[in-house]
Amino acid sequence: MSRQRKKSRSGTNPGAARPGPKAKPQPPAPAPTGGRLWMFRLVAAIGIPVLLLAVVEVGLRLVGYGYRPSAIVEVKIDGRTYACDNSRFSWRFFPRHLAREASPYIFPKIKPSNTCRIFVLGASAAMGVPEPAFSFGRMLHVMLADRYPGVQFEVVNTAMAAINSHCVLPIARDCVRYEPDVFVVYLGNNEVTGPYGAGSVFAPLAGNLSVIRAAIAVKGTRLGQSMTDLLAAVGARDGTPEMWRGLEMFVDKHVRADDTGLQAVYAHFAGNLGDIVWTGRTAGAQVVLCTVAGNLKDNPPFGSQHRRDLSAADAERWDKTYQEGVAHEEAGRDSEAIDAYLAATEIDGTYADLQFRLGRCYWRMGEYEKALERYVNAREADTLRFRADSRINEIVRDTAAGHRDGVHLVDTARIFEQNSPHLTPGDELFYEHVHMNFAGNYLLARSILEAAEQALPDRVRKTRAEDMEPLTEAQCAQRLAYTDVDRYKIADKVLHDFLKRPPFSNRLYYAEHIERIERDVAALRAGATPQAIAQAAEQYRWAVEDNPNDWLLRWRYGQFLAEHVRDHRAAAEQFGWVRDHLPHSWLAHQSLATVLGALGNADEAVRLYERALQLQPTSGRTHFFLGEQWHDRGKTDKAKKHYLQAVRWEPDCVPAYNSLARILAQEGKLDKATDICRRGLVFSPESAVLHCTLGTLLARQGQRTEAVEAFQTALRHDPDSAPARDSLRILLGRPN
Repeated sequence: MSRQRKKSRSGTNPGAARPGPKAKPQPPAPAPTGGRLWMFRLVAAIGIPVLLLAVVEVGLRLVGYGYRPSAIVEVKIDGRTYACDNSRFSWRFFPRHLAREASPYIFPKIKPSNTCRIFVLGASAAMGVPEPAFSFGRMLHVMLADRYPGVQFEVVNTAMAAINSHCVLPIARDCVRYEPDVFVVYLGNNEVTGPYGAGSVFAPLAGNLSVIRAAIAVKGTRLGQSMTDLLAAVGARDGTPEMWRGLEMFVDKHVRADDTGLQAVYAHFAGNLGDIVWTGRTAGAQVVLCTVAGNLKDNPPFGSQHRRDLSAADAERWDKTYQEGVAHEEAGRDSEAIDAYLAATEIDGTYADLQFRLGRCYWRMGEYEKALERYVNAREADTLRFRADSRINEIVRDTAAGHRDGVHLVDTARIFEQNSPHLTPGDELFYEHVHMNFAGNYLLARSILEAAEQALPDRVRKTRAEDMEPLTEAQCAQRLAYTDVDRYKIADKVLHDFLKRPPFSNRLYYAEHIERIERDVAALRAGATPQAIAQAAEQYRWAVEDNPNDWLLRWRYGQFLAEHVRDHRAAAEQFGWVRDHLPHSWLAHQSLATVLGALGNADEAVRLYERALQLQPTSGRTHFFLGEQWHDRGKTDKAKKHYLQAVRWEPDCVPAYNSLARILAQEGKLDKATDICRRGLVFSPESAVLHCTLGTLLARQGQRTEAVEAFQTALRHDPDSAPARDSLRILLGRPN
């Protein structure tokens, strides 16, 4: 039995297949090496999130979210493609309610033959603030057109207020897509206060330029825009102004000359300016770089601070010495004042006001070289840095010197010195600190003309008219329709929108300066007679006939006709032409809508306002105008909606608050109407209209004492206010 079991174990079953050769065991799969494993993990950690972000980005674009971030966008007119300004470009750099935009422009995408295309790059001074119609770029245009009558010049001014080199570099990169012949760069005033500057309220300074550029690039994506919108919805960043207030927004943003952030600003400016030049040159464009001029003699410092290590005892001693100098100066004893001020500089010479006072005393004594030195010191020590300092201009000069070919320097700062009394630029060339008046813009345009002519392509230079002198300042004024009415309007705007507001109102010698400017404005107002208006109308007609394709000239003519001649039909003809030739411009649609509304064409006015808001939804004034249209039709719900949007985007839009309060009062919501008035007065405390409306509302609620106070405040701000005067008389029970 046991033998059988053994046999069956060891024997062969005749019916079974023979086993094949024994298979060799396979080695296990090799484990990933350390390097390959980390590579896999890296791809998984970075590649997958990047892919997901790309999918989200594409999805946001497909559903139409966000805005085009480029400075130049394209539109089609009658089947032809044109390039034009993008009013939303600066949303990458500013909160939307503070965003700035360029003066509208448009040009064919494909450059026509026999055309020379020049791009102007810069900020508000290059834009032509306070009136872009009289910028140096427009003067350069008429000068070139006059000297080269066979050439079509396009001078495209891409500049806008409050921007700096961080913003201008992306603009330059957009410009090179459109066959530029010349770049003209006038830039440097906003490097400290603009986005990513050491004294900015818009975007904080970063020490690394690459970090700043990465942040700008991210904000150009739809995903980055969604993140920005989400943060805006949660709440504004601490320190972000609620509304645009110009330089007033920066009154506490002091930056000393020894601030470490200032060195980063200089480095960033040098890097950006060099890349702007490289961008233009690689596209085949010649580049004209300009140093930046500023008002030295008639612009006291905006901010002064003592050196950081000044002891309390030295500060007391400095102040005593300084006040002695002030007393001497105010008494007309300039020599004694200088002695005291010089003694103060031995204690602390970094205080900007001290340097300016020295300069003024030296100037009155006829020691102009010493005065100039002190005026320059005052600018360098100014802790509210709204003017380009010496280092900024040195960077411009160094950048130009670093390029042998194709880069031309216009040393504006020195040219303005050479054309100023005793080499010291002042109000002869400037409206205030950096914005040039007509004479200043002409001087700069004339200076750029010489460099631009060297930069023009050979095909253009060959066509120059022989023995043709550049246009004179008076001839430029004629071509651009710079009338006596414009002189008055600009001077009045500078007075009220600039000089009477902080930080201008915080400067030394403010009272005497404003008194002089008010006298000048009064004289210009007196000159705006019916005869002057008739002469201005004739000058506009001539200029438009001479250059019928100048949209800005036509737009200003339309404004003039509507405001001074009261000919809304003729104004509509001009604005209609502008709208047809600038279909991308919300301003063109708004202007046409306003005069059509005055002519009684309410339906077309509404349509145009709505189109303007499609193009620029953040225009508070357009929302107000559209609200008015609905209000007049009795559509108060629609009117309220647009009035609320008006004060959202333009918090000092007094008429919107007033109209909104009227609607709420008619609905019996007196408390809400009162709140609206008080809200408006936060932003416009000097509005007699709002104080008067508030008084009426308070009186209706039985708050007699508060109502009387409101009407009295209204009369302080506007002594000629008949509604406030009559309401106050009734409340006080006085006879007529």
